[in-house]
Amino acid sequence: MFAILYGLAAYAFFAATFLYVVGFTGGFMVAKTIDGGEAGPIGPAVAIDLLLLGVFAVQHSIMARRSFKRWWTRIVPEAVERSTYVLAATLALALIVWQWQPIPEPVVWSVDGLAATAMWIVFGLGWGVLLLSTFLIDHFHLFGLRQVFAGLSSRAVPEAEFRTPLFYRYVRHPLYFGFILTFWSVPTMTAGHLLFSAGATGYILVGIWFEERDLVHQFGDAYRRYRDQVGMLLPWRKTS
Repeated sequence: MFAILYGLAAYAFFAATFLYVVGFTGGFMVAKTIDGGEAGPIGPAVAIDLLLLGVFAVQHSIMARRSFKRWWTRIVPEAVERSTYVLAATLALALIVWQWQPIPEPVVWSVDGLAATAMWIVFGLGWGVLLLSTFLIDHFHLFGLRQVFAGLSSRAVPEAEFRTPLFYRYVRHPLYFGFILTFWSVPTMTAGHLLFSAGATGYILVGIWFEERDLVHQFGDAYRRYRDQVGMLLPWRKTS
């Protein structure tokens, strides 16, 4: 029961932070946005923002690796391993939101009218693709809930199957594709938002390299064939 409460609390914290980040990056409906607040000297602001992005990247890169999980589950019960990862990732994300230093100048681009409307549509589409992608690959397993409920009945969580539902037929990482759409599809791109978007995109590219190495190790030739046939971030499928 403790594991279930822990897993539910970690998931609720993630869900609340996720919703806040939508407003944070879009610049609406939250107390602090990516360009909100008093701007300080640009040098310290860039250094702090890069450090925040680095903390998030290091946490993800280390805790998501199979070798770390094997070591980590000697200390943390396997049933709550994923929930602990979700909690740590959400704390790193919340730290970014809390301590992000705005850099509103210079403005890289600013559009209005139909162009701004199109940007907002793509922004919303990115979040939709991202969220739907988590359900396509088992949302509740991804965020640790399936593991904690399986632990209550002492059932083993089934091994992951290699599947390519819907978006995954045309792009190997639709979840990351959704993130990139949201990062770059804003009507007003400030220097601070550009730093955030570029840093997060750079981490995604590095993270994909590590993730695909793990997927090849897990699924072998099936994933190698899939990698040769389907685009990594740009949707395309090789015709036979």
